[in-house]
Formats: sequence, C-alpha cells, structure tokens
Amino acid sequence: MEGTESAGEASERGRGGRTSAAGSALEKSLRVLEAVAAPGGPHRLTDVTAAAAVPKSSTFRILASLVEQGFVRVDGDSRYGVGPRLRGLSALVSGGEPASIGRILGELQRTTGQTVHLALHSGETITYIRKLEGDQPFQTASRVGMRMPLHTTAIGKSVLAHLPAEEVRALIRATGLPRRTPRTLTTEEALHAELAAVRARGFALDDEENEPTIRCIGAAVLGPGGRPVGGVSVTTVTFLVSREELEAYAPALRAATEALAPLL
Repeated sequence: MEGTESAGEASERGRGGRTSAAGSALEKSLRVLEAVAAPGGPHRLTDVTAAAAVPKSSTFRILASLVEQGFVRVDGDSRYGVGPRLRGLSALVSGGEPASIGRILGELQRTTGQTVHLALHSGETITYIRKLEGDQPFQTASRVGMRMPLHTTAIGKSVLAHLPAEEVRALIRATGLPRRTPRTLTTEEALHAELAAVRARGFALDDEENEPTIRCIGAAVLGPGGRPVGGVSVTTVTFLVSREELEAYAPALRAATEALAPLL
C-alpha cells in the first residue's frame, strides 16, 4: 500500500531521518514540491516520486500533507498540481501576479462597483488569492488567504458544478454539508439540484448561505479539459443590491472568467 513505511524508510528514520539517497524530511518535502510545480502538470504520483527521488510511500504522505495545507491540489485522476497557497506565495515573491490578472479583475470591479474576489480550488475548499474592495462604504470580512467551504460560496458552487458527480459525492461524504446560516444548503439532494441550476444559467449564487446579509454571484475559471481551477465572484450586501441587480452582473463576470482561464 502507498501509505505503508518500507523497511528502508524505517531504517532511515532510525538514523535520524537522513540518508544520502533521500535527505532530510525537509529536503524531501521541498523536492516533492518542486516536482509538483514542474512544467506539464498536474503529475501522477509515480512521476512525482521519480522526479523527487523520494520513496513512494514518503512521497504519498508528503503530498497528503501539502494538499491538506493548500500548497498542492489533487484532481479527480489522482494527479497533483500547484495549489492556491503555493500560487499565492509565488505571487508575493515575484511582486504580484501577471499584470493582466489585475487588469481583468479591476475592470470587473469598475464595471460593477462591487467587491471582487478571485479564488483557487484545492481539495475540499477554495482559497481567496485576490480581493478588490467595492465602492460602497463598507468592507466584507473576507481576506486574501482565507479558505472557504465549497457548498456555501458562489465560487465554491461554481467549482462543484463543473466537477464529475462522483467527485462531488465524495467531497460531500468527506466534509458533510455543515450549516453556516439558515439559508445554507445542507442536503445532498438540494445541493445537486442547485448545481444543475448553476450549469444551466452559467453562474452560481450565494444568497446569504455563507454569511447573513451577504449575497454573491460567482463563476468558475476553467482549465484544460474544462476542469475548474477556481473562480471569480462579485460580492454585495442584501440591503443595497437586489438579487435581480446582482444577476445583471453575470455577463461581465463570465467575460472575466473566460479572460482569466489562460492565466491560471
């Protein structure tokens, strides 16, 4: 089994966690991360193992931890790619994401006048990597780096709507559908019906399902093969913007996600 420690690894651990072949635990983790970030991803476990020169069971455990922390994401084919926290760290080190991403999000914010979020999908959550405040005299509680549930957020539901049904069911089994407000969808039947509606209209709504008085519209950013890598949302407050007004932002939102697809 992939999670079973081999005799060689046990020997390595007994000598203080270092051998000339594999290196320290930190060195192995860094090599695994480098292998995941190599061009051509997402990568299979066997390819990451070979590129990192780390035993397969150790690679599997390291990847599981990196996925949990959001540095690596795993798709439905058990391939590993760069996660949102690693993308965010890369942006900080390089002085920011490509200028075109900021331009696209800025144009959406100016068009709507509302708060705009960009989030990336990793495992059971989304992670905000950009936030542009709206023109209104208030600020939402969200922040860059915040990880949010899939079933309660507009971006999260737009991501779920583009995942295979069995993958959605597996996520529900793993996390449940915890209630965050009285309007949260907490049954699998209700969520699947909502995801069908998302696919039909091309965008998702969070109608006070994650936070009272907050209403959002979101759409997925699709990567190769139509798999969602994340999404964009426009966030409003219910006492200033009606649901009908919010839904009118859908064309601008879809244009933004389509423009972002080649950049994420």
